[in-house]
Amino acid sequence: MNIAALVSGGVDSSVVVHLLKEQGFEPTLFYIRIGMEEDKAPSGPLSDVAETMRGFIDCPSEEDIEITQFLARKYGLRFEEVNLHKEYWENVVTYTIDSVRKGLTPNPDVMCNKLIKFGAFEQRCGKDFDRIATGHYACTDVLSLPSLSLPDHAPSPYTFLASAKDPVKDQTDFLSQLSYNQISKLMFPIGHMMKSQVRDIAHAAHLPSADRKDSQGICFLGKVNYNDFLRRYLGEREGKIVELETGRVLGTHRGYWFHTIGQRKGLFLSGGPWFVVKKDIQENVLYVSQGYDPDSQYGNRINLSGFHYLSYPLWQQQIDNGQSVDVKFKIRHTPEFIQGHLSRTPDGYTILSDTRVQGIAAGQYATIYDNDAHLVVATGMIS
Repeated sequence: MNIAALVSGGVDSSVVVHLLKEQGFEPTLFYIRIGMEEDKAPSGPLSDVAETMRGFIDCPSEEDIEITQFLARKYGLRFEEVNLHKEYWENVVTYTIDSVRKGLTPNPDVMCNKLIKFGAFEQRCGKDFDRIATGHYACTDVLSLPSLSLPDHAPSPYTFLASAKDPVKDQTDFLSQLSYNQISKLMFPIGHMMKSQVRDIAHAAHLPSADRKDSQGICFLGKVNYNDFLRRYLGEREGKIVELETGRVLGTHRGYWFHTIGQRKGLFLSGGPWFVVKKDIQENVLYVSQGYDPDSQYGNRINLSGFHYLSYPLWQQQIDNGQSVDVKFKIRHTPEFIQGHLSRTPDGYTILSDTRVQGIAAGQYATIYDNDAHLVVATGMIS
């Protein structure tokens, strides 16, 4: 197969290159640039803020590229840089800013995977390759299922996105907005490994990234604090922090866009712990509740919009007949799965959780797995 390997300079994608070579493949290595360029600014609605960010974003791309070039030399592979910063700003950053302005909690990493790594890259380069290999902790599973008479569905057998062996590193929630065509083209060579195994392989192969720390935060920001980025674009506006149960004003904040539902840190209130439980974006008011387990912080019902199946609509017939389906799900990036029941409502789809869930934040994505927590079956945005 003709394989494109997306390499970031980290240990995971470095080991992917090593494994592909061991299996007899000759992948072409690609490094995607999405950080701010000194000599360019994206056009469109974010052109002004991009201009103000010059010299502010510190994305460590040079070290990443040096490691990727080393891998290309070590294994005798072709290496290319692909500059997608314009596409990133016009799609992912625009989505992030618009979501925050609306009082939602965005997930830029999910959109980066959907629109950039496996979207814009596919259109620019990936279309010329049979498969795209990445260092994500995820798997695919191919199942033979009945043929469907529904449009836009691939014939049987069906490729499913599946959870990784390492529950702590599993990244299927970050991939849950991918289309069927994207999923069926992907390879995840380390998805069946624990992180410790990946490090061991990197050490044995003498890879320079063997002890490199995992990257944290939103990729285009590099070392820049997320709130500092929001401050550059949205500024600050003082508002009240109000106790939900009593209406008592507890203090002030610098703008609702710096806060998300379920947040505890960064409120600087005494007598806590305090948690953000509601936002009034018109009046710029944060509502908070005290304690570790107040009713206002937790809920059992998660309403979804934009619901879709990633591949085969496994439960469609049952749900269309008014039944609920037992599922596992996540609403944030954690190792734990939550047990719940998926059903359809007049307004869309709903998950009823068996246990109360903390910090249900509109704008985040619910990733819905089968009852074995193996296959990623569907996804939807929390509304």
